[in-house]
Amino acid sequence: MNYDDIIYEKNRGKAIITINRPEVLNAFRAKTLYEMIDAITDVWKDRKTGVLILTGAGDRAFCTGGDQKAKKNKSKEDDKYLPVGQYVAQLHYLLRNIPVPVIAAVKGYAIGGGNVLQVVCDMTIAAENAIFGQVGPKVGSIDAGFGTAYLSRIVGEKKAREIWYLCRKYSAQEALDMGLVNAVVPTEELMDEVDKWCGEILEKSPTAIKVLKYSFNSDSDNIFGISRMGLSSLELFHTTDEAHEGIDAFLEKRPPEFSKFRKN
Repeated sequence: MNYDDIIYEKNRGKAIITINRPEVLNAFRAKTLYEMIDAITDVWKDRKTGVLILTGAGDRAFCTGGDQKAKKNKSKEDDKYLPVGQYVAQLHYLLRNIPVPVIAAVKGYAIGGGNVLQVVCDMTIAAENAIFGQVGPKVGSIDAGFGTAYLSRIVGEKKAREIWYLCRKYSAQEALDMGLVNAVVPTEELMDEVDKWCGEILEKSPTAIKVLKYSFNSDSDNIFGISRMGLSSLELFHTTDEAHEGIDAFLEKRPPEFSKFRKN
């Protein structure tokens, strides 16, 4: 399959998927997710690959979540794809269940669905210029699955609620301090450090690594059920004026006016 929105490479036991939409800070649309799912499926079939790296093109962003402009202005090409939320659920399933470790290599912004993406990965190595955060309540959206339930297991309930309720941005060092990432390195050394981690993984028994991954996952796989319920709720929410206000405000580069939706 030829890819437009991603770059897919394999080399010496490593597979690298790069979200290649730097002009929109690597925000994803349905096509992007469809291509990522196809590439990850290929990695799963390739027994010579022992680790998957997920990253974004350029230095400005890892991924900034869903492309709101693409969401607002659908083209005829979009008709052949499922809704973005359905692909997000599939992508999270694959990243969690592919029998090799998945490392997120983060430069720049990992915001919204992009932050959730790195949360779902097995490990995250961040460049010093990385910035993490959620924006859902600012744009009329939520993640009622791994972006909340699993995030709280990583950073704790109080911190996870802060991240979502306040929609603040956090530096790479702050992310490391709260346990959101595994390591922080100088931006220019990011991929070299990722290579070192991959090398150490590739020295280990692939069967042992696979069983370890599934063992770690077993305690939180119930979140898939929560995620499906949350996705159904989100699809309904997106039909409301309240959700449209968030998207319109983002595209018009103005503060959203949500106060009118607070009823006595």
